[in-house]
Amino acid sequence: MTRLMAILNVTPDSFSDGGEHFDPDDALRAGLQMIADGADILDIGGESTRPGAPAVSADEESSRVVPVIAQLRSTTDVPISIDTTKAAVARDAIAAGATIINDISGFERDPGMIPLAAESASDCVVMHMRGTPQTMQKDLHYDDLIGEIQGYFQGRIDALRTAGVADSAIILDPGIGFAKSAEQNLLLIQRLAEFTELGFPILLGTSRKSFIGHTLGIEDPAERIWGTAASVAIGIANGASIIRVHDVREMRQVCDLAAAITDQ
Repeated sequence: MTRLMAILNVTPDSFSDGGEHFDPDDALRAGLQMIADGADILDIGGESTRPGAPAVSADEESSRVVPVIAQLRSTTDVPISIDTTKAAVARDAIAAGATIINDISGFERDPGMIPLAAESASDCVVMHMRGTPQTMQKDLHYDDLIGEIQGYFQGRIDALRTAGVADSAIILDPGIGFAKSAEQNLLLIQRLAEFTELGFPILLGTSRKSFIGHTLGIEDPAERIWGTAASVAIGIANGASIIRVHDVREMRQVCDLAAAITDQ
Protein backbone atom coordinates (compact mmCIF):
# COMPACT_ATOMS: atom_id res chain seq x y z
CA MET A 1 0.00 0.00 0.00
CA THR A 2 1.17 3.52 -0.74
CA ARG A 3 2.59 5.21 2.35
CA LEU A 4 1.77 8.80 3.24
CA MET A 5 4.62 11.00 4.51
CA ALA A 6 3.31 14.09 6.32
CA ILE A 7 5.26 17.34 6.14
CA LEU A 8 5.90 18.96 9.53
CA ASN A 9 8.03 22.06 9.06
CA VAL A 10 9.36 23.59 12.28
CA THR A 11 10.39 26.75 10.44
CA PRO A 12 9.30 30.39 10.22
CA ASP A 13 9.66 30.60 6.44
CA SER A 14 8.70 27.43 4.54
CA PHE A 15 6.88 28.22 1.29
CA SER A 16 3.43 26.99 2.32
CA ASP A 17 3.25 26.43 6.08
CA GLY A 18 6.11 28.52 7.46
CA GLY A 19 5.44 29.65 11.02
CA GLU A 20 2.39 27.42 11.54
CA HIS A 21 4.32 24.87 13.64
CA PHE A 22 7.36 26.88 14.72
CA ASP A 23 6.46 26.52 18.41
CA PRO A 24 7.39 23.00 19.62
CA ASP A 25 4.04 22.48 21.35
CA ASP A 26 2.20 23.50 18.19
CA ALA A 27 4.40 21.14 16.19
CA LEU A 28 3.66 18.27 18.58
CA ARG A 29 -0.08 18.83 18.33
CA ALA A 30 0.13 19.09 14.54
CA GLY A 31 2.18 15.90 14.28
CA LEU A 32 -0.28 13.93 16.40
CA GLN A 33 -3.17 15.26 14.32
CA MET A 34 -1.38 14.20 11.14
CA ILE A 35 -1.07 10.68 12.54
CA ALA A 36 -4.77 10.68 13.46
CA ASP A 37 -5.53 11.82 9.90
CA GLY A 38 -3.66 8.85 8.42
CA ALA A 39 0.05 9.73 8.15
CA ASP A 40 2.35 6.70 7.95
CA ILE A 41 5.55 8.74 8.35
CA LEU A 42 6.26 12.21 9.80
CA ASP A 43 8.91 14.21 7.92
CA ILE A 44 10.27 16.93 10.19
CA GLY A 45 12.39 19.79 8.89
CA GLY A 46 14.00 22.79 10.55
CA GLU A 47 15.31 24.64 7.48
CA SER A 48 13.21 25.88 4.58
CA THR A 49 14.16 24.48 1.17
CA ARG A 50 11.96 26.84 -0.86
CA PRO A 51 13.73 28.61 -3.76
CA GLY A 52 15.94 31.38 -2.38
CA ALA A 53 15.52 30.35 1.27
CA PRO A 54 18.31 31.56 3.61
CA ALA A 55 20.62 28.97 5.14
CA VAL A 56 20.30 27.99 8.81
CA SER A 57 23.14 26.86 11.10
CA ALA A 58 23.24 23.25 12.29
CA ASP A 59 22.81 24.35 15.90
CA GLU A 60 19.72 26.40 15.08
CA GLU A 61 18.27 23.64 12.93
CA SER A 62 18.77 21.02 15.67
CA SER A 63 17.26 23.31 18.30
CA ARG A 64 14.11 23.49 16.19
CA VAL A 65 13.62 19.83 15.37
CA VAL A 66 15.08 17.77 18.23
CA PRO A 67 12.52 18.73 20.92
CA VAL A 68 9.67 17.94 18.53
CA ILE A 69 11.14 14.59 17.50
CA ALA A 70 11.81 13.61 21.10
CA GLN A 71 8.27 14.48 22.20
CA LEU A 72 6.72 12.65 19.27
CA ARG A 73 8.92 9.60 19.80
CA SER A 74 7.77 9.39 23.42
CA THR A 75 4.15 9.52 22.26
CA THR A 76 3.97 7.47 19.06
CA ASP A 77 5.80 4.70 17.21
CA VAL A 78 5.06 6.15 13.75
CA PRO A 79 8.37 6.41 11.83
CA ILE A 80 9.98 9.85 11.92
CA SER A 81 12.09 11.26 9.10
CA ILE A 82 14.55 14.14 9.50
CA ASP A 83 14.61 16.48 6.49
CA THR A 84 18.15 17.87 6.51
CA THR A 85 21.39 18.09 4.54
CA LYS A 86 23.57 18.32 7.66
CA ALA A 87 25.07 15.24 9.31
CA ALA A 88 25.19 16.94 12.71
CA VAL A 89 21.46 17.64 12.58
CA ALA A 90 20.70 14.13 11.34
CA ARG A 91 22.79 12.65 14.16
CA ASP A 92 20.91 14.70 16.77
CA ALA A 93 17.58 13.74 15.21
CA ILE A 94 18.44 10.03 15.18
CA ALA A 95 19.46 10.22 18.84
CA ALA A 96 16.03 11.75 19.53
CA GLY A 97 14.21 8.98 17.67
CA ALA A 98 14.28 9.59 13.90
CA THR A 99 14.88 6.52 11.73
CA ILE A 100 14.86 8.05 8.23
CA ILE A 101 17.19 10.65 6.71
CA ASN A 102 15.60 12.72 3.94
CA ASP A 103 18.47 14.59 2.26
CA ILE A 104 17.56 16.95 -0.59
CA SER A 105 21.22 17.04 -1.63
CA GLY A 106 21.23 13.31 -2.33
CA PHE A 107 23.72 12.65 0.49
CA GLU A 108 26.31 14.74 -1.36
CA ARG A 109 26.59 18.07 0.47
CA ASP A 110 27.87 16.86 3.84
CA PRO A 111 30.60 14.18 3.66
CA GLY A 112 29.54 12.90 7.06
CA MET A 113 26.02 12.01 5.95
CA ILE A 114 26.67 8.69 4.20
CA PRO A 115 28.83 7.26 7.02
CA LEU A 116 26.12 8.32 9.48
CA ALA A 117 23.44 6.62 7.39
CA ALA A 118 25.44 3.39 7.31
CA GLU A 119 26.38 3.50 11.00
CA SER A 120 22.81 4.20 12.14
CA ALA A 121 21.12 1.83 9.66
CA SER A 122 18.70 4.64 8.81
CA ASP A 123 16.50 4.58 5.76
CA CYS A 124 17.72 7.10 3.18
CA VAL A 125 15.62 9.29 0.90
CA VAL A 126 17.93 10.30 -1.96
CA MET A 127 16.60 13.34 -3.79
CA HIS A 128 17.78 14.80 -7.08
CA MET A 129 18.65 18.49 -7.10
CA ARG A 130 21.26 20.70 -8.74
CA GLY A 131 22.84 23.49 -6.74
CA THR A 132 21.25 24.68 -3.48
CA PRO A 133 17.84 26.15 -2.64
CA GLN A 134 19.47 29.54 -3.22
CA THR A 135 20.68 28.67 -6.75
CA MET A 136 18.69 25.66 -7.95
CA GLN A 137 16.32 27.51 -10.28
CA LYS A 138 19.15 29.21 -12.21
CA ASP A 139 20.09 26.16 -14.30
CA LEU A 140 17.11 24.27 -15.70
CA HIS A 141 18.70 22.89 -18.86
CA TYR A 142 18.85 19.13 -19.32
CA ASP A 143 19.77 17.33 -22.52
CA ASP A 144 17.89 14.27 -21.24
CA LEU A 145 15.91 15.00 -18.08
CA ILE A 146 14.93 11.43 -17.22
CA GLY A 147 18.24 9.87 -18.25
CA GLU A 148 20.31 12.41 -16.34
CA ILE A 149 18.31 11.91 -13.15
CA GLN A 150 18.55 8.12 -13.53
CA GLY A 151 22.31 8.44 -13.93
CA TYR A 152 22.51 10.67 -10.87
CA PHE A 153 20.54 8.15 -8.84
CA GLN A 154 22.79 5.30 -9.92
CA GLY A 155 25.85 7.22 -8.75
CA ARG A 156 24.30 7.94 -5.36
CA ILE A 157 23.13 4.33 -4.99
CA ASP A 158 26.68 3.14 -5.67
CA ALA A 159 28.07 5.56 -3.07
CA LEU A 160 25.60 4.41 -0.41
CA ARG A 161 26.19 0.74 -1.17
CA THR A 162 29.96 1.19 -0.98
CA ALA A 163 29.58 2.68 2.50
CA GLY A 164 27.49 -0.26 3.66
CA VAL A 165 23.94 1.09 3.31
CA ALA A 166 21.57 -1.76 2.49
CA ASP A 167 19.50 -1.65 -0.69
CA SER A 168 16.40 -2.08 1.47
CA ALA A 169 17.14 1.29 3.10
CA ILE A 170 17.28 3.33 -0.14
CA ILE A 171 14.36 5.42 -1.42
CA LEU A 172 14.56 7.64 -4.52
CA ASP A 173 12.94 11.06 -4.95
CA PRO A 174 13.16 12.77 -8.39
CA GLY A 175 12.94 16.18 -6.73
CA ILE A 176 9.79 17.82 -8.06
CA GLY A 177 10.34 21.58 -7.98
CA PHE A 178 14.08 21.36 -7.32
CA ALA A 179 16.05 22.66 -10.32
CA LYS A 180 13.14 21.92 -12.67
CA SER A 181 10.71 24.06 -14.62
CA ALA A 182 6.95 23.59 -14.35
CA GLU A 183 6.97 21.69 -17.65
CA GLN A 184 9.81 19.44 -16.49
CA ASN A 185 7.92 18.64 -13.29
CA LEU A 186 4.89 17.54 -15.32
CA LEU A 187 7.14 15.34 -17.45
CA LEU A 188 8.69 13.73 -14.36
CA ILE A 189 5.27 12.73 -13.05
CA GLN A 190 4.21 11.50 -16.49
CA ARG A 191 7.32 9.30 -16.77
CA LEU A 192 7.74 8.41 -13.09
CA ALA A 193 7.52 4.69 -13.81
CA GLU A 194 10.89 4.84 -15.55
CA PHE A 195 12.57 5.47 -12.19
CA THR A 196 11.08 2.30 -10.73
CA GLU A 197 13.28 0.40 -13.20
CA LEU A 198 16.20 1.09 -10.83
CA GLY A 199 14.56 -1.26 -8.34
CA PHE A 200 13.93 1.08 -5.41
CA PRO A 201 10.82 2.68 -3.90
CA ILE A 202 9.96 6.10 -5.34
CA LEU A 203 8.92 9.03 -3.17
CA LEU A 204 6.89 11.77 -4.85
CA GLY A 205 6.61 15.24 -3.32
CA THR A 206 4.25 17.50 -5.27
CA SER A 207 2.23 19.00 -2.44
CA ARG A 208 1.11 22.60 -3.08
CA LYS A 209 4.17 23.26 -5.25
CA SER A 210 4.58 26.12 -7.68
CA PHE A 211 4.29 23.98 -10.83
CA ILE A 212 0.68 23.36 -9.80
CA GLY A 213 0.13 27.08 -9.38
CA HIS A 214 1.84 27.79 -12.69
CA THR A 215 -0.24 25.19 -14.54
CA LEU A 216 -3.58 26.14 -12.98
CA GLY A 217 -3.02 29.86 -12.38
CA ILE A 218 -3.26 29.62 -8.57
CA GLU A 219 -1.03 31.93 -6.53
CA ASP A 220 -1.89 30.80 -2.99
CA PRO A 221 -0.19 27.46 -2.17
CA ALA A 222 -3.00 26.57 0.24
CA GLU A 223 -5.46 26.68 -2.67
CA ARG A 224 -3.55 24.05 -4.67
CA ILE A 225 -5.07 21.05 -2.90
CA TRP A 226 -7.04 19.74 -5.89
CA GLY A 227 -4.04 20.07 -8.19
CA THR A 228 -2.01 18.23 -5.57
CA ALA A 229 -4.65 15.50 -5.47
CA ALA A 230 -4.45 15.02 -9.24
CA SER A 231 -0.66 14.77 -9.14
CA VAL A 232 -0.80 12.31 -6.24
CA ALA A 233 -3.29 10.02 -7.99
CA ILE A 234 -1.31 10.00 -11.23
CA GLY A 235 1.95 9.57 -9.33
CA ILE A 236 0.61 6.46 -7.61
CA ALA A 237 -0.64 5.11 -10.93
CA ASN A 238 2.86 5.64 -12.30
CA GLY A 239 4.66 3.82 -9.51
CA ALA A 240 5.11 6.10 -6.48
CA SER A 241 5.39 4.15 -3.23
CA ILE A 242 5.53 7.10 -0.82
CA ILE A 243 3.66 10.40 -1.17
CA ARG A 244 4.88 13.47 0.75
CA VAL A 245 2.06 15.92 1.54
CA HIS A 246 0.81 18.79 3.69
CA ASP A 247 -2.91 17.92 3.58
CA VAL A 248 -2.92 14.52 5.23
CA ARG A 249 -6.62 13.84 5.74
CA GLU A 250 -7.54 14.69 2.15
CA MET A 251 -4.55 12.94 0.56
CA ARG A 252 -5.13 9.80 2.63
CA GLN A 253 -8.37 9.32 0.70
CA VAL A 254 -6.67 10.07 -2.62
CA CYS A 255 -3.85 7.62 -1.87
CA ASP A 256 -6.14 4.83 -0.72
CA LEU A 257 -8.50 5.04 -3.66
CA ALA A 258 -5.71 5.45 -6.24
CA ALA A 259 -3.90 2.47 -4.71
CA ALA A 260 -7.08 0.41 -4.75
CA ILE A 261 -7.71 1.20 -8.43
CA THR A 262 -4.13 0.50 -9.46
CA ASP A 263 -3.71 -2.44 -7.05
CA GLN A 264 -0.56 -0.86 -5.59
